Amino acid sequence: MPSSMKRTGDSRDGDLTGILLEAAGALGITLAERELALFSRYQEELITWNRIVSLVAVKSPLDIPIKHFIDSLTALPLLPREGRRLLDIGTGAGFPGLPLKIIRPDIDLHLLEASRKKVSFLKELIRKLGLPDVTIIHERVEQVMNNSHLHENFDCMISRAAFKMPELLNMGLHFLRLGGVLLAMRGPREEGTNQNTGQTIDNKGLYLDKIVDFHLPITGVSRKIILYKKL
Repeated sequence: MPSSMKRTGDSRDGDLTGILLEAAGALGITLAERELALFSRYQEELITWNRIVSLVAVKSPLDIPIKHFIDSLTALPLLPREGRRLLDIGTGAGFPGLPLKIIRPDIDLHLLEASRKKVSFLKELIRKLGLPDVTIIHERVEQVMNNSHLHENFDCMISRAAFKMPELLNMGLHFLRLGGVLLAMRGPREEGTNQNTGQTIDNKGLYLDKIVDFHLPITGVSRKIILYKKL
């Protein structure tokens, strides 16, 4: 994932299409008209709902396209090539699951979110985006884990700084099939980012495969993705 220096005073700061094309291009991702139109609608809905429901913090025109859309897409090359059932734990306003679904429409996406207001937003957003094969699970994760029908049911589980690492690892053990992948998206100084690769976590079957360090395009913000495999 290429690094990018921070840019200031750019006249395109408010141009969603220009920002997305530049930033996605820096990640090696090509966005067609379909994807750009979906991201545009996504941003419109976020801004509209954000006036009523606190979904995301927006302090700059770069926040939604870079901090949320592009940051979500940094996980794209780490998704498993085989298997398409993806569980996004604590998805909030749909991150990172929905941006990944926009680029990978073949994904069978499940969004787990406990907040009723955020679930209402997600339902309306998915309807307006017209995305198929998206399931919203409106429950606390502890309740879902007590329901055996989703046990070892997913090829990939992903979460963007929604839980502490020990909790996330337990969730991965529960929800992932053998060979499944857990992607933990973290900030550079967040707990759980200083582990050594090549270790099995607590001998429970989660193998720490790699830690990917990178900078978000345009803003240069440091990020990490920690990848585990279930053995």
